[in-house]
Amino acid sequence: MKSLSGRRLCRILEAHGWQFQRVHGSHHIYAQPRNPIILSVPVHGNKDLKKGTLAELLKAASLTEDDI
Repeated sequence: MKSLSGRRLCRILEAHGWQFQRVHGSHHIYAQPRNPIILSVPVHGNKDLKKGTLAELLKAASLTEDDI
């Protein structure tokens, strides 16, 4: 799996129709219209997300590694 920062993942989510809702601490909250799933993306500067965290966020967003 590719390594990705939280900031970069936010840009990818926005490109796939996810809308930024708010910031809660260091987590950016994203949602989609007519979709009950809410994503909480940890953004700690340009620090890469852990592989498991990235995998779970991609799975919840219905994205694959090819989408990033």
